Amino acid sequence: MALKLHRCPVTFLKTGGHPCWKVQSALDEAGIEYEVVKEPIFRWNRADLEQHTGQRALPAIEFEDGTYLREESAELAARIKEGRLTPDGSATA
Repeated sequence: MALKLHRCPVTFLKTGGHPCWKVQSALDEAGIEYEVVKEPIFRWNRADLEQHTGQRALPAIEFEDGTYLREESAELAARIKEGRLTPDGSATA
């Protein structure tokens, strides 16, 4: 799998206002395959995520090359819907 969605472990919460679900549903709607990586529920336990993104906030996307993309969920979902899911924001091929 080329893409990993780092999200909270509360996968049963599927409401439009939940940041992790917002991004996960955008990936589903776009038909993008991904693997879910459940991060710890508490931010202070997300040191590994902070090492890669500079933040402990979720969600984040990890690309096949090991780079991460971390934005607010609304911006990240919009990027997915617009076909700009690349680390630099350029259009995907």
